[in-house]
Amino acid sequence: MDLLRWTLLFLILALVFAVFGFGGIAADFATIGKALFLVFVILALITFLFGRGRGRGRRL
Repeated sequence: MDLLRWTLLFLILALVFAVFGFGGIAADFATIGKALFLVFVILALITFLFGRGRGRGRRL
């Protein structure tokens, strides 16, 4: 969840800087936010795919 919070923080900062007219910084924050969100989605998919068999393992 921390990665998703960082993503939202960077996107909010991008919006704030865009409102105040700092286009270059806003674009940088938006790019970082998009990259973090992409990493979050990839890690979530990997967790769902490889972690779904856990907890129901066979007992020997």
